Amino acid sequence: MSLVNEMAYYEQPYEKCRKYGASALTDTELLAVFIRTGLKGKSCLLIARELLGENEDEKALLRIVSRSIEELTKFDGIGEVKAIQLVCMLELSKRLWRMNLNNANVFTDPDSIAAYYMEEMRHLKTESVRMMLLNTKGALIKDLPVSTGTVNASVVSPREIFINALKYEAVNIALVHNHPSGDPSPSAEDLKITSEVERAGEFMGIRLIDHIIIGDNRYVSLAREGKIQLF
Repeated sequence: MSLVNEMAYYEQPYEKCRKYGASALTDTELLAVFIRTGLKGKSCLLIARELLGENEDEKALLRIVSRSIEELTKFDGIGEVKAIQLVCMLELSKRLWRMNLNNANVFTDPDSIAAYYMEEMRHLKTESVRMMLLNTKGALIKDLPVSTGTVNASVVSPREIFINALKYEAVNIALVHNHPSGDPSPSAEDLKITSEVERAGEFMGIRLIDHIIIGDNRYVSLAREGKIQLF
């Protein structure tokens, strides 16, 4: 590739964005904009293509979302700084997605709760529990982590959950956690935790409206399954 062609290759995403807007860029071109510079003999576009994989299928970007900084730096041309920038860019996109959902919806049904967490939690490699604190209209007051790495009754403490619910003056709460296997079917431990939190909430006058289990682009609502009896 000649120097002129190489420069044109580097500048393609920028020129294309300037002329047609960011929506006209492919996934590879968008990534190349963030990567910015390449190596000798390898442009940022080629590095982006390697990150996405040769086929660049519909799940290519999703695979990048699940990669850690350490995993990203294993790619030729991605150092620690670029890996951190990519991770931060992906985190920013997830927060913007959730902000849009939060502004557009109240969380009074399983679909809206699951949608808020799906893109963030479906890619996690370890189990993580979060709690959603809601007001009387179902608007989000606060989203808080409960536990990471394991989900069992010894880690998920109803006491800590309701201390936070009282602190933020929540009327309703929802629990959300993921199954890294991709199968959202509830385990016996999931049902036990749900029952304990539900009973504690009844005593405190704060309703557990649902416990959502996130799988691979699917979920199970324990309220919809009849495992939660709203008081």
